[in-house]
Amino acid sequence: MQLRDGLRAPAPQAPSAPAPRAWLLRPAGPVPVLLLAGVLLARAARVAVAFAQGGMDNAFVVHAGQVWLHGGAPYADRRFLYLPSAVPFAAAQALLPAPVLRVVAPVVCVGCVAGGWWCAVRLFSVPARSRFAVLGLLGLVLFWAPVGDLVNLGNWTAVSALALPLALLLADRGRWTAAGVVLGVSVAIKPLLVPVVLLLVLARRWRALAWTVALPVALSVGAALIMPDPGGFFTRTLPFLLKGGDALMRPFDCSLPAVLPRLGVPPLLAEAVALAAAAGGVLCAWRRWRRGGPGPARLADTAAMLMLASYLVSRPSYEHYLVVVVPLLVAGALEAGSVARSPWFWAALVPQVPGFAFPHLDPSIRRAFKDAATLCGLAVVLALRCARPTAPHTTTAPAEAALP
Repeated sequence: MQLRDGLRAPAPQAPSAPAPRAWLLRPAGPVPVLLLAGVLLARAARVAVAFAQGGMDNAFVVHAGQVWLHGGAPYADRRFLYLPSAVPFAAAQALLPAPVLRVVAPVVCVGCVAGGWWCAVRLFSVPARSRFAVLGLLGLVLFWAPVGDLVNLGNWTAVSALALPLALLLADRGRWTAAGVVLGVSVAIKPLLVPVVLLLVLARRWRALAWTVALPVALSVGAALIMPDPGGFFTRTLPFLLKGGDALMRPFDCSLPAVLPRLGVPPLLAEAVALAAAAGGVLCAWRRWRRGGPGPARLADTAAMLMLASYLVSRPSYEHYLVVVVPLLVAGALEAGSVARSPWFWAALVPQVPGFAFPHLDPSIRRAFKDAATLCGLAVVLALRCARPTAPHTTTAPAEAALP
């Protein structure tokens, strides 16, 4: 009997989730949650104490709003780099008392970053209170400089950091029209997400595309009718951008047309290289969409590739623009075949670790070289993933299924 029992094949066991993944998907305790809340509040409080108008970049838009409220032309200041549809939003900030504005601006900025991360993890079906969600956001805030720089500046890129994952979350759940509305409002405030229009074209979601285009156009036309010299956007702002800004902006511009000439490349050749790189990125995004595949990674990879391709060629491009893309890719790290599982993805982020020092690149006037290295590294790593001819055969169950 014992021999027969010993020869009997053991009963098959159901596969279980890998131990690290299962641990990350369990609910975070109160200590990590309180720690994250404390860090986010401290980040916002620092800006509120240091900057009267919620950050240097936020001060530019507040000034434009104040000029318009007093009957002036907001585009008289060439550093107001937004569509006419953004002027009412700037005016709304300008109406706030200074003590209120200096608190509200960084709190909203931090809230947008946290909200974008929440949408990104929910896109990949990761529980919002899991250790991965809590510790992931804590790591981004503490150990990745662009998040801190974005909050310090009070830049409206924070709106895009929330809008892109929110739109993808809605699209993944079949609510494409709502996703188009979110993208349209975001473009009206800051046109950073314009490249995502190509995702709607690839998906043939024409109603969503119509909302994305119509909202900023309608709001811009309406605002132009009630402001002096709305044509300043075309006569001053666009030429200013096409020339790469001014001496304050150029040292921080990490786009290829700005960085390559500083390395001795002729400007025309730099433009050609940038256009070719951006076109290659769009092609890789198209291949990723055509390849399909299970889960939301198709949406996230395609949108992120389109955004990185635009950063390579558009002027200006700043390192805090990466806050729109990187958290979205990191949120998919628990998915099989995710780009965030590549060691090269994390290697590309190393130059943005606070305290990272490299000879001759420490002064602020040279930091664009580190930023360009991160941008190009991320673009290459994601492009190689998107260009793969076939999808991986392994699939990952929804994250909730791995919970004990």
